[in-house]
Amino acid sequence: MRILVSAAVLAVGIVIGAAVPAASGLVRDGLAALGLAGPAPGPAPEKAGHDHDHDHAEQAEAGVIRMSPEQVAAQDITVAPVTGGILARHLLVPGTITPDTDRIARVPARVVGTVVEMRKRLGDSVRKDEVVAVLDSREVADAKSEYLTALVQVELQTINFERQQKLLASRSASESAFQSARAAYLETRLRTDLARQKLSALGLDAAEVTAAQRRDEATPTLSTLRRYELRAPLAGRVVERRVDVGSAVGKEGDPADLYLLADLTTVWIELSVPTLDLAQVQEGARVTVTPIREGGESRAEGRVIFVSPFLNPETRSARVVVALPNADLAWRPGTFVTAELEIARDDVPVRVPKAALQTVAGARVVFVRTPDGFAMRPVELGRSDDEAYAVKAGLAPGEAIAVGNTFLLKAELGKAEAGHDD
Repeated sequence: MRILVSAAVLAVGIVIGAAVPAASGLVRDGLAALGLAGPAPGPAPEKAGHDHDHDHAEQAEAGVIRMSPEQVAAQDITVAPVTGGILARHLLVPGTITPDTDRIARVPARVVGTVVEMRKRLGDSVRKDEVVAVLDSREVADAKSEYLTALVQVELQTINFERQQKLLASRSASESAFQSARAAYLETRLRTDLARQKLSALGLDAAEVTAAQRRDEATPTLSTLRRYELRAPLAGRVVERRVDVGSAVGKEGDPADLYLLADLTTVWIELSVPTLDLAQVQEGARVTVTPIREGGESRAEGRVIFVSPFLNPETRSARVVVALPNADLAWRPGTFVTAELEIARDDVPVRVPKAALQTVAGARVVFVRTPDGFAMRPVELGRSDDEAYAVKAGLAPGEAIAVGNTFLLKAELGKAEAGHDD
């Protein structure tokens, strides 16, 4: 009979519990009193939740983020010691790449003649003193002939003078004959010197002219008398070729130059700096250059080599020239660039990169490495440059801080605070 009553009570309780959840506790207590149900579940799960929230709260309040070394490595959080360093302030100025005027040279036609060889093409590299073209020149032939004739004359007059000198010593010749031979000898020497200077003015070497004449004597079918070689005045590249084979050069109205050569391993950057900023720009200052174009990520460093003492009356600015190394020829004349002129360098005892800083509750903070993970620490910042801040208070040299992916640490800290609020 008792079993039937209990089963009826249980059935009624299930129905009531489904309809009115609040009543399920009363039914459960009644069943427990009859020995047909266990005690109501205890508050253990709720307590465990409170403990978890308590841990989050402690972590959030202390600004501590517990992370194992494996977790730090997995999230690619970079850690580095705090050091001092240099803060550099810069001035941004637009500029244009130009050739270094000290490294541009022309190959002039120094004599009247006709081009018979052009040995270099546009874009070719040349070495200093390399032969780049050959002319056929009557003017050169006349100069060489004059010098070679003078050499023969001075040789003959030298022999005659020495002979008259010996005769005079033996009293076999008169004083007048000796003086006449001496005068002729000195005159031919003077003519030879003048002819040598004429060759030099044409860019010819007297010794080479003499050697070429001896070779011509050995090969009568060949003659270099009219041949005039043009040599490169500097090492570089051919950037302009202005004549062709067969062109007449040297006369009025003829092309004055055969080639334009440029050494672009160093280029200049022409800047125009406003008067208000000019006092901050010093010769020798470092300059970082970036191209003004889409995707222009290449950077290079040069130096200020000239600050003009004169102002442009129209723009009220001064010309500033920067020398930029260009070994790979990546910087082309005519390119527009942005130049970051270094105008100040300050040595600071504590310097942190901007990537190490985060803002939490309106305060600038860093995350200091601890044995258990990281601890948030507010810092007082001072001067800054493009990459870092000086720290006035809150950090000491040698402490290890997170300097990369610090936003992940801030996010972890935010999760802890959100758990505490719940």
